[in-house]
Amino acid sequence: MTKLLIVESPEKAEVIQGWLGDGWTVAASKGHIRDLPEDEMGVEAPDFRPKYTFIPGRLIPGEKGKRYPGSKERVAWLKTQADRASAVYLATDPDREGESISWHLQQALQLKSPHRVTFAEITPTAVKAALASPRSIDMQLVAAQEARRVLDRMVGYMVSPVVSDLAGQQLSAGRTQSPAVWLVVQREREIAGFKPTHHFGVQLNFAGAKSSWHALWETQPDYASEDAPYFMDEGFAQRVASVPELTVEHFEATERKRSPPGAFTTVTLQQAASVRLGYTPGKTMELAQALFDKGHITYHRTDNPNVSEEVLGDIFAVASRLGLDMADEPRKFKVSAAAQAGHPACTPTRWDVEEAGEGAEQIALYKLIRIRAIACQLADARYAVHTAGLRADPPEVGRPTLKFTATGRTLTYSGWLKLMAGDDTDEDKEPEALNPVPTLQASDVVSVESGEVLRKQTKAPKRYTEASLVGKLEAEGIGRPSTYAAIMETIIPKRGYVEVVDKKFLRPTPKGVAVVDALLGRFSFVEPGFTRGMEERLDEIAQGRDGYKSVVGRLHDDLQAELSRVQDGLPKFACATCGKSLRRIVAKGKAFWGCSGHPECKVTLPDVDGKPGERIAKEPPVTTSFACGKCGKPLVHRRKQGAGGYDFFSCSGFKEGCKQAYENKDGSPDYPEAK
Repeated sequence: MTKLLIVESPEKAEVIQGWLGDGWTVAASKGHIRDLPEDEMGVEAPDFRPKYTFIPGRLIPGEKGKRYPGSKERVAWLKTQADRASAVYLATDPDREGESISWHLQQALQLKSPHRVTFAEITPTAVKAALASPRSIDMQLVAAQEARRVLDRMVGYMVSPVVSDLAGQQLSAGRTQSPAVWLVVQREREIAGFKPTHHFGVQLNFAGAKSSWHALWETQPDYASEDAPYFMDEGFAQRVASVPELTVEHFEATERKRSPPGAFTTVTLQQAASVRLGYTPGKTMELAQALFDKGHITYHRTDNPNVSEEVLGDIFAVASRLGLDMADEPRKFKVSAAAQAGHPACTPTRWDVEEAGEGAEQIALYKLIRIRAIACQLADARYAVHTAGLRADPPEVGRPTLKFTATGRTLTYSGWLKLMAGDDTDEDKEPEALNPVPTLQASDVVSVESGEVLRKQTKAPKRYTEASLVGKLEAEGIGRPSTYAAIMETIIPKRGYVEVVDKKFLRPTPKGVAVVDALLGRFSFVEPGFTRGMEERLDEIAQGRDGYKSVVGRLHDDLQAELSRVQDGLPKFACATCGKSLRRIVAKGKAFWGCSGHPECKVTLPDVDGKPGERIAKEPPVTTSFACGKCGKPLVHRRKQGAGGYDFFSCSGFKEGCKQAYENKDGSPDYPEAK
């Protein structure tokens, strides 16, 4: 009998099948096979046991009525393969989500003792090493992932109806999506409330033996302070710019080193791909998944910027071939306190391969990953730094001495920058010479060639881009590497709470503002600090220091308490038809009341001073003496008051094909004026 290895993607299965050969069948689960039901919360107190269902098929775009098969069909096929196998190995992705998929496969396929294997890269060596050292499914990781899914579902199902009631429109809340929208709304309000401060500085320019250089006026602490940091007297600044000469107080020549950044984590990969390639986080992850499945890169969902020690020799070989110098010691980069650091950084699997992937987009992303991974272990760039402190007498008697600083640096050794040449971002590129300050001596007097007033103003904070918002989410501890792209997908195209303006900047929509305002001050989960704490509790489940039921139960109790307080302050009106609560809804600028049991109950009532009014029946149409302006037949007056009401005239010859209609204007049809 053959052994069965189950991975997630068909592409990965095809690659690995070629390595293992006879005696093995490699099959794909195609990702998740079970989830909570689509039409209910799927989990209840007090045991909080999730109710899982197979994932239904979805419609094929452009193919009317045709659907992709659901996971039930996939599982049935995998079951036949598992029944024929002598042993089953589950090789889903090496993270909590992958561990959860393996557990769902075990349950759905009724496997008694499957072997769990993981590999952070798709290479023959890594795959065969993993198969030689299988383990059992880590139920702590499964519990952590299950808790994440259940917490998200509870927030969505328990809070969204109340948020909709508060906002008067259909809205949804999310455990991680709502804090993300809150950040965008908060930034937009900072921008709207920003008032620029106009202030002034001075730059004095000098002619050097080789090239010109400059010094800047230091306004603090003599002409400004930390409490009032801006100098705002333009007339005085103009007189400072007219100073004819400066005296050198001190001069220092030093060397500064600049180290390379670490290899890519999920967040830094998404940010770099956004800046340099114009990819959204979702697109970046899609391309990276394809590169991983084909064995070109190591696992891309990681928050660890360090490469493994095993690849240092590979980097050294590539560096030697390219004429690049390695760092004296292997570099270790700081890992954030919230990082799981379970996998090394995202790197190529074959360091000598300069180009990999299918299509220009995959190839470009692969090159970005490879260059960054090589550069992280190269030697520092070095700069010669000249710093001079200079002074001059003030243009007014009794004012403090004017102090200036000139700082310049010249690149003396490229180090890792040699590999990054041509990079057009501020992160990895500096001009080779900036303000080449010459060697000076204390007491030297230098003549000013020209002076200029620097007219400045404080700037409002910038709107987030998708990449910078992902970075902020990571800094705030909201979500994890596997969730960032999904958060962006949810708040932008799916829910429409955030929109992209000027091709890259994020701005909240009115719906986004409404959902944040409905949540703030009422529900604690919208605050980043709460979400960060919840992520830490999920980590504790994964590490065995807390339990699924404990964490889920605490959030459930907190939500129930907050919901009770909010609902106590909401007006309570019951639907006379089904007994469920009515909610006030605003649509197209008009308010009305609708049953919360919609779509089963379609009761609507007019809004009268913020309360549901009496249901007004539709009035029978009345044939009038007004004639249709198109065919001459009598017009019919049609009216309905209240929610969804109307008042207009239409042609009685509708069935004969005349669809002419007119608005009611003071009791008469509003005929269009003849041209």
